[in-house]
Amino acid sequence: MNKPVLSIVVVGGGTAGWITAGRIAAHHRTNANSPIQVTLVESPNIPIIGVGEGTWPTMRSTLMKLGISETDFIRECDASFKQGAKFARWTTGASDDFYYHPLMLPQGFGKTNLVAHWQKNRTQLNNESFSATVCFQEAICEQGLAPKMISTPEFSSVANYAYHLNAGKFSQFLQRHCCEKLGVRHILADVIHVNSNDHGDITSVTTAQAGNIAGDLFVDCTGFSSLLLGQHLQVPFIDHSDVLFIDTALAAQIPYEHENSPIASHTISTAQSAGWIWDIGLRHRRGIGHVYSSRHTNEERAMEELQRYIGPAFNQASVRKIPIHCGHRKIFWKNNCVAVGLSAGFLEPLEASALVLVELSATFIAEQLPARREVMDITAKRFNETFQYRWQRIIDFLKLHYILSKRTDSEFWIDNRDKSTIPPSLQELMELWRYQAPGDLDFSSNNEVFPAASYQYVLYGMGFETDFSNHAHLLMDKEFAHSQFIKTQKAIAHASSNLPGNRELLNKIYEYGLQTI
Repeated sequence: MNKPVLSIVVVGGGTAGWITAGRIAAHHRTNANSPIQVTLVESPNIPIIGVGEGTWPTMRSTLMKLGISETDFIRECDASFKQGAKFARWTTGASDDFYYHPLMLPQGFGKTNLVAHWQKNRTQLNNESFSATVCFQEAICEQGLAPKMISTPEFSSVANYAYHLNAGKFSQFLQRHCCEKLGVRHILADVIHVNSNDHGDITSVTTAQAGNIAGDLFVDCTGFSSLLLGQHLQVPFIDHSDVLFIDTALAAQIPYEHENSPIASHTISTAQSAGWIWDIGLRHRRGIGHVYSSRHTNEERAMEELQRYIGPAFNQASVRKIPIHCGHRKIFWKNNCVAVGLSAGFLEPLEASALVLVELSATFIAEQLPARREVMDITAKRFNETFQYRWQRIIDFLKLHYILSKRTDSEFWIDNRDKSTIPPSLQELMELWRYQAPGDLDFSSNNEVFPAASYQYVLYGMGFETDFSNHAHLLMDKEFAHSQFIKTQKAIAHASSNLPGNRELLNKIYEYGLQTI
């Protein structure tokens, strides 16, 4: 129990496995005579799910830390730029009902809270949405513009951005990079048994093709099966389907109508009768899928809604049905085993939280890797506390989108507003926000996944009203607020004149590449 932690075995590939292996290997320089070795063992017979195509801006930092060129990543993973999410028909269901959750902070955020000024002056502000008034990103998304120019260096930006990517190609790209550049040892083999010592620590996994593979720390990236943490170590699964009702996905890949069709530089989420449809634009195709609650509709009706959304191209599409188990493990690190990705849990794909949890987990493991087994339980305790908090905050934030809807056209939307389905932590925040706009001090941890600004974009995008009458003094800095609104308009004008279209920039990157840092 006091041996050094030198051998890390990642069981399972896919995006979760390779990001984790790569972050550990890069941080500990396993390709430069480091005593630490990272081994990834994955089955040659289990395909990856391959529909996690939306990321957060954190992915830029992850790629940099892995030593990956942004140009290479874009070219080899069919990647495109993502500047946020557009939510259509979530509030009223009307055809002109939409709002944005951009990836940039509101103008002047941290200096003043513009919510009260926006609410009071909406008429003078041409009844623009909150997002359009305080951030220039909605406007450039609506125009189909990219977040940077070909002269902007790799990973730098004019507007903050993340990516849409081909999940299958991304996993293969990461595999090559990790093995060729970072010294990760790759073994293709099926795990048939997990072996533990008297203390309960995993000592090795037995594989059909490569025998026993021993390690000091095991990372479970085996997907929904959770082979190590769930099955072997018997860590229970905490179901959250009583809060988030989505339990099924129908996923398809649709070609563009024309070679030069515009590529949306944001995720589009369009609400349906018992769920919503995602629409993600890559360079050569769109990834479109319908997630829904089987308690509120059936597969036939969900498929009809998907067909209606896609149009004639649906007839040539192959649709995959994917079950969604909404929830997470009670703890994520037990003994010398830590789960990352689907083996830790999964919530619905709204707001693309799956990959960011992989990134955050991989970063924690890499940078807090215990030197010896005797301190691993301390690290595990901190990891569990951190990620239990993060999962709950994500659940709250996702649920927020549903409880603000005013739709009454189906039981799905009505049931989502039932108080018994709303976590007490979210109920408290909603009570607080009746009289104050979301701010950083509303949250008690430095492990927040979504900043207060994200809550503002959703709340006020969906028509929530805050009563500032008891804090009228907050409106005294109206000149500063007015200057921020003007700054937004100037930023919109400047960006509209200078930024290229999303497809135009991607074509130039394929031809010329971006300037390296």
